[in-house]
Amino acid sequence: MTRSRTYLDHNATTPLRQEARVALLSALELCGAPSSVHADGRAARKLVESARHEVADLIGALAKNVVFCASATEANNLALNLDWQRPGQPSLRRMAVSNVEHASVTNGAHPQNADIALLPVDGNGVLDLDALDALLNEWRARGETGLVSVMLANNETGVVQPVEEIAARVHAAGSLFHCDAAQAAGKISCLINEIGADLLTISSHKLGGPLGAGALVLGSAGLHQPNPLIRGGGQEKGLRAGTENVPALAGFGAAARAAARDLVAYAERSLALRSMLETALREASPDVVVFGEGVPRLPNTLNVAVPGMAAETTLIALDLEGISVSSGSACSSGKVKVSHVLTAMGVAPALAGCALRVSLGRETTVQEIEFFIAAWKRLRKNLHDRKHRAA
Repeated sequence: MTRSRTYLDHNATTPLRQEARVALLSALELCGAPSSVHADGRAARKLVESARHEVADLIGALAKNVVFCASATEANNLALNLDWQRPGQPSLRRMAVSNVEHASVTNGAHPQNADIALLPVDGNGVLDLDALDALLNEWRARGETGLVSVMLANNETGVVQPVEEIAARVHAAGSLFHCDAAQAAGKISCLINEIGADLLTISSHKLGGPLGAGALVLGSAGLHQPNPLIRGGGQEKGLRAGTENVPALAGFGAAARAAARDLVAYAERSLALRSMLETALREASPDVVVFGEGVPRLPNTLNVAVPGMAAETTLIALDLEGISVSSGSACSSGKVKVSHVLTAMGVAPALAGCALRVSLGRETTVQEIEFFIAAWKRLRKNLHDRKHRAA
């Protein structure tokens, strides 16, 4: 596939992998509902179950614990429900999420008659573990348990949370841990047992699969949700009614298999390109601020700001140069408003309004990075010249 533009917004969505394209197109040739018992239905069911195994393999889960949804947003909404039942465990009463979560978590939680506690982060965007402990101790003192949701990697800054430690603390308090790994899957390792997640969300189109598919993965078959979002038939073990989107799921599975195969090489190559870009930006703009630079980040993600370079102006200028980047999450980039993530990190509004996210993909080339750097330098020069003339 050839493109005339330089696409550096892979955290929003990334191009369809060839393997996923082939699987999707092949599945489109079938005519059969996967719940039907005849041969055509069984052929469709075979594709769905194959995809379930491939997605499970990517995150080290059991295939029977993978629940397919129409998106990661839907998976998050399904996860954030206090009706989850655990054998021999009390009902969940409380809910807490970090204040840098994706909107599908902060707006998608529905904690039946309970407030949602927002957990703070530090200046790098890492969860305040002391605040988490304090909250869990409050719950414990009241004899209550709850559900805590913290993402694996932030979609805007790329900052990776210490999810293993978070999960351990949540479990020690008898509570349930949900991890949104939509942005991390296919970029870094996100094995569900290593993370310690009871519930894990992943997305198809973030790792090279088609749009319109996601999954909520259960850490244990013992978890039961009597109050699913979408009710109807018994699809997905009663957790998500509706005929499965067989072509999208076939593509999702193929993309997951390819992502697992390419994981190490992708991470190494992305990190090399990101480091090249970061170094060049520091040389061209000594006053550049790199958000989350002091902690682990996704290898493909760089979120920067230069004081005085408004994000909206910079985005438009780069777009005219043929370069696609973002000012934050794709769900709100059309609005170009100050990031709630950077606000939670304590970034001043004026600087947060200059933030630009550059996210690389498996197809990103050295030439594209060089093209971006050249365009950046032109923008900086134009800004300098305008300020000089105004003075």
